[in-house]
Amino acid sequence: MSADNRLIYLLSMAQHTLRIYLNNLFSGEGMKITPPQATILFLLMERDGRIMSELGQALGVDNSAITGLVDRLEKAGLVARKLNPDDRRSLIIYITPGGRKEAKKAEALIQSVNEKIKLGFSSRDIDAFSRVLNGFFEKFKGR
Repeated sequence: MSADNRLIYLLSMAQHTLRIYLNNLFSGEGMKITPPQATILFLLMERDGRIMSELGQALGVDNSAITGLVDRLEKAGLVARKLNPDDRRSLIIYITPGGRKEAKKAEALIQSVNEKIKLGFSSRDIDAFSRVLNGFFEKFKGR
């Protein structure tokens, strides 16, 4: 297999492995949310009161997917949605105190995974890996 194809394969497998690991970790820790839902909560912690379509764009998912994620978060009492007073066709999503608490738990778990990923690698290795991933992101972002 050529080096170019191997990079795509390795990125794909790493992403798949990490997704499964995080899902299992969240479930095993009794989290009420999934990693994609945690991302929504993190975005709302950064800036509360975001339009649903903005959240969908940030996650790279379509309207039906973001609606499903927000529906489950709202049902769990972690977010609230309100009609946008400036555009009644859109909804604004707000994080609740329970959502903030759940996001803090998710943040701690994710930080522990970040530290686990770094084990056995030098700071130079981590810096090089970060440069490669950031370069990949910059080359292909929004394309």
